[in-house]
Amino acid sequence: MTFRVHFWGTRGSIPSPGRDTVRYGGNTPCLELRTPDGWLIVLDAGTGIRELGRSLMNGANGAPIRGDIFLTHAHWDHIQGLPFFAPIFHPGNQFTIWGSKAMESSIGRVVRDQMSPVVFPVTFEELAASIEFRELAEGRSTPGNYDVSVMPVQHPGGALAFRFASHAAGPESGTPRHRTAAPNGPGRGLVYISDNELRAPAPYPAGSTWRRDLVRFVHGARVLVHDAMFTAEEYAHHHGWGHSTYEDAVELALESEVETLVLFHHKPERTDDEVDRRTDECRTMAARRGGSLCVVAAAEGLTLAA
Repeated sequence: MTFRVHFWGTRGSIPSPGRDTVRYGGNTPCLELRTPDGWLIVLDAGTGIRELGRSLMNGANGAPIRGDIFLTHAHWDHIQGLPFFAPIFHPGNQFTIWGSKAMESSIGRVVRDQMSPVVFPVTFEELAASIEFRELAEGRSTPGNYDVSVMPVQHPGGALAFRFASHAAGPESGTPRHRTAAPNGPGRGLVYISDNELRAPAPYPAGSTWRRDLVRFVHGARVLVHDAMFTAEEYAHHHGWGHSTYEDAVELALESEVETLVLFHHKPERTDDEVDRRTDECRTMAARRGGSLCVVAAAEGLTLAA
């Protein structure tokens, strides 16, 4: 039983449309994940969610659209597309928006504030769809017929890593049932880590076992989508910004024995040709280590099985 993941937004920080970003895309983070039974999961609500919404509306043929939306954190590039997500303007549609319990402000408050009259012409209260907000704590939960594991990662203001796996049967979507984590088998599920600084722990409150815990969290995944915003040279000037290098992402993937690494959260200035070059360098690095790791760069329209 596998998930299907489709990329609608792959760029970090700010939308970057233009002739130099056509192939990998200029929209900010948004992934569509489908469970084996077809349930809709949306990962982050950057500007890519606008086209996802259009696709969902076109394919619904009048039927209700339901799903879960997981937000890694509330920085602007991960929520700015939500007011332009067409399904939330139509009655009968239902969504649960999941955010971190550790945020300084609740995810419901953040979403409502970005649709206040000062900054947006339509208020949250005017939306026709049914929208519920839920908080996620660290650990493993079962929102529906799938499992989601959550781990905090290193990013200013905090952010979450998500791991999704299927199970044979489960309750209807609703209040999560917390479960004891089972060992992660090879080729199991998708891990999504959009914003994460893998190197120096400062200024983050990570404990001494954080890296080991992260490897255990990721281990054996079929697909790891991970922040690869900077080159090593760029990172030297961006310590503490909450992002990783290409080499860091490859090292984590190799150490965690995943099948496929997807380089994600492309720097706004990164051209398609440069993404090609960096991806080739990562493949060469992985090959020299003698493993079977597959390395690809996230591109709008890319679909993978996880």
